[in-house]
Amino acid sequence: MKCEDPTQNAHNAWEKASQLAPPPKPPQLHFYMPAMPSMRLIRALDMGWWHYRRRWLFRRHIVPLLDYDDHVLCDIGHCRDDILWASQLPLKVDAIHALEARLKKRQAQHA
Repeated sequence: MKCEDPTQNAHNAWEKASQLAPPPKPPQLHFYMPAMPSMRLIRALDMGWWHYRRRWLFRRHIVPLLDYDDHVLCDIGHCRDDILWASQLPLKVDAIHALEARLKKRQAQHA
């Protein structure tokens, strides 16, 4: 089902992009088997995969919002400069969280 309203479509894209939660921490084991990789390695791989997926979701759902005009972006609470800024962030930085933090900071300044 395709939304005809661009504001609703942009809001849905934002919701889809921010729904991926970080992976849970691996359990603390009471024993260690020599053939088993370290839990730090497993956690690093999990977090690396999570960062990759978040950036993929950002590119898939948020970057296409730049096709809309500035009024639609303002309706969902973002501006074109913020999205362009977030797309230039390093891969280790979560662009979706950075955008949310920048939005909260801007709202606090206007209030």
